[in-house]
Amino acid sequence: MGMKLTKSDIKKIEEEITYRTNELQPKLLEELSEARAQGDLSENFEYAMAKRANRQNRSRISYLEGIVRNATVIEDDTASDEVGLNKRVTIFTEDEKQEETYKIVSSIRSSSLENRISPESPLGKALMHHKVGDRVQVVVNEQFSYYAVIRKIETVEDDGSDPLRQF
Repeated sequence: MGMKLTKSDIKKIEEEITYRTNELQPKLLEELSEARAQGDLSENFEYAMAKRANRQNRSRISYLEGIVRNATVIEDDTASDEVGLNKRVTIFTEDEKQEETYKIVSSIRSSSLENRISPESPLGKALMHHKVGDRVQVVVNEQFSYYAVIRKIETVEDDGSDPLRQF
């Protein structure tokens, strides 16, 4: 079983594969050819760098193709008033006495720095399928947990605008 991705995630990955294959790869091959034509390859820095860039691009294409091939497509199955995929959730953490807002996204789009969390994260797992007013326990590990109260749930479109994490 591969990554859990939305149809929008897969579309965005396929767009990157197409760009890398049809636009970037020919450009990199041209640069490689030009660097090769400069002569002695053993001391040709441009050739070594062009070769490396070409190899990295091919590796990224293979990696992305593997993600798409093994992906499990997920969709939001929650009610409109429940926390679920592509919903923005405002919570109040009792320990810190502050409000924070998060967007629930697939793991490939998650970014704790931008308050995008996946349903597999401790906070995402605790919030899923709960409603406004619910108090949830967020279990971080065996020694630490905290409580949060759900204050607001908003549905947001999955338009593919959230960037994919680079692995």
